Amino acid sequence: MKHVIRKLYYDYEKEEKWLNSMASKGMALSNYSWCKYAFEDCEPGEYIYRIELLKDLPTHPNSMAYIKFMQEMGVEHVASYMRWVYFRKKASEGQFDLYSDIESRITHYKRINLLWSILALVEGIIGLSIIIMGSVNIMNGYPIGRLGIVTGIVPVMIGILFLYIDNPIRKKIKDLVKEKNIRE
Repeated sequence: MKHVIRKLYYDYEKEEKWLNSMASKGMALSNYSWCKYAFEDCEPGEYIYRIELLKDLPTHPNSMAYIKFMQEMGVEHVASYMRWVYFRKKASEGQFDLYSDIESRITHYKRINLLWSILALVEGIIGLSIIIMGSVNIMNGYPIGRLGIVTGIVPVMIGILFLYIDNPIRKKIKDLVKEKNIRE
């Protein structure tokens, strides 16, 4: 039987944990689109899920080669959304981790950090541009400029929210770099 659950995650590790808890309840992810998870019935605990942000879109030759490599290793590519890919492996086949060393984990977190930083920067630039245009309108005697200032605050706040969301990722990168330096 198919089940559809609508849910929003901004932390891929929490999303991954939730997918694995759903699998432990007998619901296997079969497809994903923005905030929409499709599940099919399975044996409880049949699968282990992992999520990864690829460097390129899944249709890019490098990403396609990586996904094919994962499939050759017995990992199933369940779904993709933009650069995010959802993998699963049968739990009976043992442990399933995408990153075997600290450097690859750092690289993955840096990709996520870059994504949130770019989104924050774009929102900030858009918001500040709207605020500046509103200010210019006010200086030129157009009271409608006040609306521009108020409207511009929204994207600036969204940009700040993206930086807030990214903060734990930056901390993880810093901690992993510290750990890497200790091991060297």
